[in-house]
Amino acid sequence: MPAASPLICLASASPRRRELLGSIDVPVEVRPVDLDETPLPGEAVEAYVLRLAEDKARAGAALGPLPTLGADTAVVCDGTILGKPRDREHAAAMLRALSGRRHEVLTAVAVTGPAGLLSTRVVTRVTMREIAEEEIAAYWATGEPADKAGGYAIQGRGAVFVARLEGSHSAVVGLPLFETAALLSRQGVPLWNRSRPAPAMS
Repeated sequence: MPAASPLICLASASPRRRELLGSIDVPVEVRPVDLDETPLPGEAVEAYVLRLAEDKARAGAALGPLPTLGADTAVVCDGTILGKPRDREHAAAMLRALSGRRHEVLTAVAVTGPAGLLSTRVVTRVTMREIAEEEIAAYWATGEPADKAGGYAIQGRGAVFVARLEGSHSAVVGLPLFETAALLSRQGVPLWNRSRPAPAMS
């Protein structure tokens, strides 16, 4: 059976965001954009993630006619954005900083379309248990932390470190599905876009 035609452009190379959209049956055309993601002088984290999401959506929309989704996620501890680890030691330092403490994950999403540019931002609070040094070393050896903001993946092995979550799990993965679905609906993008008939109700 042929794949469903894309309903939106995803201005991101993130496989996790594509998978999340696939989970609500929104087929996408992946069209990553390359932007300078350096924070502006004095820019608050909340403004930073929203600006990047909107800029990505606008840049992707300029490349084609489909509604376009841009998103950005920042892991924040003590007011500092924890990006992707540069190396093993950087990843270990981030996990030590997060160990036994609560931090915030801010995710913004923006969608262009007939209703203009719509955007929102979600804050999720994540509490980590204490993480032993040998666990940090073993986790790095799995390869999972290497390309993850904050040095962990809540959707993967890193979930074992998460003691409590207040907010949106999918936002920590990369896309807040509740809020994203609302924005897509406002742009006229249907959800649960099945490429085959639904099973009959018994």
